[in-house]
Amino acid sequence: MNTRGLRSQLKDSIAVPDFSASGAFENHGVIHRGFANVKNELFPVHPLELSEKNFSISQDKMNFSTLRNIQGLHAPLKLQMEFKAVKQVQRLPFLHSSNLSLDILKGNYDCIGFEDILNDPEQSEVMGDPHLMVERRLGLL
Repeated sequence: MNTRGLRSQLKDSIAVPDFSASGAFENHGVIHRGFANVKNELFPVHPLELSEKNFSISQDKMNFSTLRNIQGLHAPLKLQMEFKAVKQVQRLPFLHSSNLSLDILKGNYDCIGFEDILNDPEQSEVMGDPHLMVERRLGLL
């Protein structure tokens, strides 16, 4: 029996936990992530939470269908192409983009939301090494 083949099969089938500082025993940041609760990660906290998460998507679908019925197929296609082109324009990988041009196209530039008051969790003040982030974006790492 080839023990080398058996060892590689066992290594592929058995999950070994990572015991590094960023693994299973990582210090859970209560300030940044809140209290650890498995139930909240599995189920929505409130019945309207899913509706709120999908509100902008359903609103866009409704607007595109109305626009298609009124002006024809070319109007929603043109808007979707503009949205896609605007989403591709980004800042450097280590700087967060506000996507102001996308907000202007969607008409949300004058709306004040949760992220305007309490800040978006994606825009944390912790920043990585710019050189590593650019190399990762370019596929050099």
